[in-house]
Amino acid sequence: MSRYKIKTDDKIVQQVIEKIDKRSLIGQAKYGAMMMEEVEGKDKDLNDFLIDVQEEIMDALLYIQAARACLRDEIEECMISRQKRFNKNLDQLLDEEEEL
Repeated sequence: MSRYKIKTDDKIVQQVIEKIDKRSLIGQAKYGAMMMEEVEGKDKDLNDFLIDVQEEIMDALLYIQAARACLRDEIEECMISRQKRFNKNLDQLLDEEEEL
């Protein structure tokens, strides 16, 4: 198979392609085979690949839920901090008003 030359100048697409390439190398090191070797060698059949996809999607759902929890916590912390700053500024304004 010939090497494909990346034609796009889109940096996002290039970053994704680079990540896929790195992920492939990690998988090859971990499992000792390239994906095409698994297909050609009949190490995995269609059902095995579908199970892999299903498991990856379930993992992705867990990551999304965990990320949402992190985001919720960050928003809550931001709102608390904002409220504290607001209260501090309000107290300063009231103190200045009393001095007048």
